[in-house]
Amino acid sequence: MTAVAPPALDRELETEAINALRVLSIDAVQAANSGHPGLPLGAAPMAYVLFTEFLKFNPQDPEWPNRDRFILSAGHGSALLYSLLHITGYDLSLDELKNFRQLGSKTPGHPERLHAPGIDVTTGPLGQGFANGVGMAIAERFLASTFNRPGHDIIDHFTYGIVSDGDLMEGVTAEAASLAGHLGLGKLIYLYDQNEITLAGTIGLSFSEDIPARFRAVGWHVQEIDGMDTDQVRAALEAAQAETERPSLICARTVIGFGSPKADTFGVHGSPLGGEGVTKTKEALDYPLEPAFYVADNVVAHFRAAGERGAEKHTAWKQAYQAFTEQEPEAAAALTLALEGKLPEGWDSDLPTWEPGAKPISTRKASGEVINAFAPKVPNFIGGSADLNPSTNTAMKGAGDFGSPAALLDPSAEQGLAGGGWGYSGRNIHFGIREHAMGSAANGMGAHGGVIPFTATFLVFADYMRPPMRLAAMSDVKVIFVFTHDSIAVGEDGPTHQPIEQIVSLRAIPKLVTIRPADANETADAWRVAMTLAGPCVLVFSRQDLPVLDRSRAQGTVADGAYILSDTNGNPDLVLIGTGSEVDLAVRAAALLLEHGLSARVVSMPSWELFDQQDESYRERVLGPTGTPRVAVEAGATLGWERFIGDRGAVVGIDRYGASGPGAEVLKHFGFTPEHVAVTALRLLGQDDLVAQFESA
Repeated sequence: MTAVAPPALDRELETEAINALRVLSIDAVQAANSGHPGLPLGAAPMAYVLFTEFLKFNPQDPEWPNRDRFILSAGHGSALLYSLLHITGYDLSLDELKNFRQLGSKTPGHPERLHAPGIDVTTGPLGQGFANGVGMAIAERFLASTFNRPGHDIIDHFTYGIVSDGDLMEGVTAEAASLAGHLGLGKLIYLYDQNEITLAGTIGLSFSEDIPARFRAVGWHVQEIDGMDTDQVRAALEAAQAETERPSLICARTVIGFGSPKADTFGVHGSPLGGEGVTKTKEALDYPLEPAFYVADNVVAHFRAAGERGAEKHTAWKQAYQAFTEQEPEAAAALTLALEGKLPEGWDSDLPTWEPGAKPISTRKASGEVINAFAPKVPNFIGGSADLNPSTNTAMKGAGDFGSPAALLDPSAEQGLAGGGWGYSGRNIHFGIREHAMGSAANGMGAHGGVIPFTATFLVFADYMRPPMRLAAMSDVKVIFVFTHDSIAVGEDGPTHQPIEQIVSLRAIPKLVTIRPADANETADAWRVAMTLAGPCVLVFSRQDLPVLDRSRAQGTVADGAYILSDTNGNPDLVLIGTGSEVDLAVRAAALLLEHGLSARVVSMPSWELFDQQDESYRERVLGPTGTPRVAVEAGATLGWERFIGDRGAVVGIDRYGASGPGAEVLKHFGFTPEHVAVTALRLLGQDDLVAQFESA
């Protein structure tokens, strides 16, 4: 079957249309004098068949929820994608192609989500798009299984992609392919542009794997074709669509730089062809030499017809959605809310609260209670951990586990189910020990829409997930990244598992909100913030139990980024700023200082980013005017705290790796005690006599 029925095949028109894609692309690269002409010249036949005969899309409504998704994982070939979008009728003018890679254009060097219509994900770092597509396929299966009803297949689409040799070399691709095969994502179809050339030479220099065998081994449906033969591409796509239980990889042998003087060489991968090279390429393709960016009217009409057929599909879908709304009002209302990115009314009305002085509880455990309080009310909240649910406390009880029943090696054996069964409507995703792919797949889920995805692992492993977190922030994808075991208090596992520099590295990512709550109640508030943000958020939780703080005198909330937890009568002698588990240290240090006649304001600062969003008057009210003595306390790297402590400030932190031992002893060894915080404050205030008293005690 085909997703969108094409007109009767016209071979001459087909050739002219494919060459139009090639020429638009090489003219764009030449105009910029920068870019990658090789992939568009070689992959154009595959892209042509996909867009004109299989891909379900509507250029007039690029965000149609049931459209097929397309990912150019080999994002360096962006000129091909821009040519496709322009010529099929998206709001991407020819002038934008002429301004390829220019400042302010809608056609940057690599595709960027939200930058131009029709771009589903930001790609360029190789392997990311491949893994994003796995997430998109997960989202499609989940939404279909959760909200569709008999006779109402409202969510029913494919995820397609073009991937490259370079993509398949990246480790994240191996992780994502393994996960997709295990989950049986049958509506995921990738065309592998197997030209066997990379930027530096032939792949034989560094890559000799049997790719078809590798993918078959991890559960994929694999075909091997001549990617320059459109009939073979058609047949392969039809076979891939018919395979419902396995993702598909179509290994398509192509010729990089086809038609150019540098065809089948690495010289055509990432350099413009030059004026003479463009001319010779057009001559080889029997294409008009002038004007640049020329496309015949009949070719434009041919491509636009594909978009028009997609628009007809969209109209039929809207009619089906109306019938769905009338016949299944409850499911339709929930799906509509999810697709609009809205939370159900009262979603957070039953979040737990903890009384000051109650039994200490780690913020990871408090987070688990919070999740299980709101998850039943937010049916599109879905995610999981890198094999760490018992430690990260992120399992949703009774919500089922996501996956194909066929994937279970032994359905009768204990599978670690959270309860609720195993299937595509399950909301607990077992990503396995694949942190990088987990983050990238979550980005794909968020970009797909209709779901609120989350991931979870230990904070020290944030390093494995940095690329997708950066891309989530860059492309405004709503993903909640949960990290637990947030400091040297991890203890016995030692330096390899004790994060030091990770928090500050996350804070360095623009547009990424990082929140490190101080106790159970701040944890509940942190989840409120994360769920309502439009973009990505990082939540950082403790392994060790923490006291429930008294916030009866608090002047602000987590949403403010920082707030006065407890204040003094009159102007304070200094301000103690804590974050996460170290807020309690600041509270106890303030009590010690008060015993010696010094008053300290205690500020909880769970989020630098949220605090930066507040106006200057609020920030000054919390931290005091310029020149106020301030001490920041955090069991992590001190880099960056200088912006908050000012000229009269100090930081109690750690700028070296930790040590193995019981968590409480490790903290004490590195100076995370109320006494050391108090001494640091006294030295800052020049109270040397009191310092001597503390040290002698």
